[in-house]
Amino acid sequence: MKNAKCLIVAALLAASPAAHAIDGISIVYGHSDSSNANVNMGRVGVQWDWNKKLVEAGNWHLGGYWESDFGYWSNNSVARTHKSIVDIGFTPVFRIQQTTLSLVSPYVELGVGFHFLSATSISPQRQFGTSFQFGDHVGAGLRFGDKGRYDLGYRYQHLSNAGLKGPNQGINFHELRLQYHF
Repeated sequence: MKNAKCLIVAALLAASPAAHAIDGISIVYGHSDSSNANVNMGRVGVQWDWNKKLVEAGNWHLGGYWESDFGYWSNNSVARTHKSIVDIGFTPVFRIQQTTLSLVSPYVELGVGFHFLSATSISPQRQFGTSFQFGDHVGAGLRFGDKGRYDLGYRYQHLSNAGLKGPNQGINFHELRLQYHF
């Protein structure tokens, strides 16, 4: 029943007027860095650019975007509490990048948002305490192609509930991300 509610909420969000004004789509593959939880993760996401330069210096600026994503974790560990978890997230992301994009333009970014998980554990060593999790990440990458339409990046992401409810063992992912900007 909990999974059905998550899917209904995701469908309602996708049908909202704001969903029709998306600025980009992304796909992500990640793997946990835990030796006692062999977790692979895949996500699809949509982005909405802020279209605002918060700070500008020369040909660089600090801006950002909103990101909403839907993910699926699979646990290949022998010792597991759940074989899979569904993950729905929403994150504001701050990004430092070039104002005038060249053929290849680097960036760095930082995001802190929230996620809802379909289960509160993935293995005996990865107990989350609650379905509500904070997700923070640091990342770097390159925009390339015509008008910087493509974006290939790496993220290191940590999810935990920030001590709201125990146990709070959290999980970390190394992620490879590909985005297309409209």
